[in-house]
Amino acid sequence: MNVETSVQPATTERATAGAYLRRSARFFSGNKPLAAGLGLLLVVGLLALVGPSLVNHDHAKVGAFPARLRPSGDHLLGTQTQGRDVLTVMMLGMPNTLKIGLIAGGVGLAIGVLLGLLAGYFGGIIDNVVRALSDTLIILPGVAILVLVAVSVRSMSVELMAVIVASLAWMYPTRTIRAQVLSLRERGYVNVAKMNGMSGLAIVIQEILPNLLPYIAASFVGAVSGAMLASVGLEALGLGPQNQFTLGMEIYWSRFYGAILRQMWWWWAPPIAIIAFIFVGLLLTSMGMDQIVNVRLRKSS
Repeated sequence: MNVETSVQPATTERATAGAYLRRSARFFSGNKPLAAGLGLLLVVGLLALVGPSLVNHDHAKVGAFPARLRPSGDHLLGTQTQGRDVLTVMMLGMPNTLKIGLIAGGVGLAIGVLLGLLAGYFGGIIDNVVRALSDTLIILPGVAILVLVAVSVRSMSVELMAVIVASLAWMYPTRTIRAQVLSLRERGYVNVAKMNGMSGLAIVIQEILPNLLPYIAASFVGAVSGAMLASVGLEALGLGPQNQFTLGMEIYWSRFYGAILRQMWWWWAPPIAIIAFIFVGLLLTSMGMDQIVNVRLRKSS
């Protein structure tokens, strides 16, 4: 009996782990866009985490190597006009590009969720003010405003770049979250919570917010994608961090030094390819999240 007692928990644990793995496999096999998107983003994330430790940072300094070397065994992606090793610059720029997207998307979505929850549930003057702000700013040309703000900044950094992009990334999440809350606040469980004496803030946090988490997760992917697109656009115009490596700034410098005219494809093609790889991963993840959140998509699949 002692032997059976000692073996049974381990067997149960293995069975539980096996059942979890089988459920996960069935889930991702039924949601191939999500599996493919998360796989691509996982590769990019691991490369961004490990990449900087695999390269010599001195190879990214001006004059480290002869200029305009073509890709070879010594320099897999060649060198720039300034003598920097392109592969090293890519490894150092990828984390900063992802950092801008994550910070800007996360901050913009957090502001949008907060304002959307308050405006959608409490209504009244809060709703009027939030709707007036979001409706006014959302019709303005966002790129033009971002360009004006970025030009007025003397010294741009990765963190400041993320804050600038996030300042115009909250309007759309605010509108969509508000619309969702307007629907959820009429549900039966919200009315029961009111009758039980729960305060409005407690209902928002304990009853409405948990039901919005899948939608918020899906919105986060879109927010990061939009933030990265805006930041790369600004950087390609030369308005990004001048003293830090990013993928968008590499596109700018390659254009500034005429890499296309000089046929230096190894300078501008790698950052564009990595950015495209990231956006494909975000797009597939967003499609997969839509299948989870959107009931009609789930039924059709």
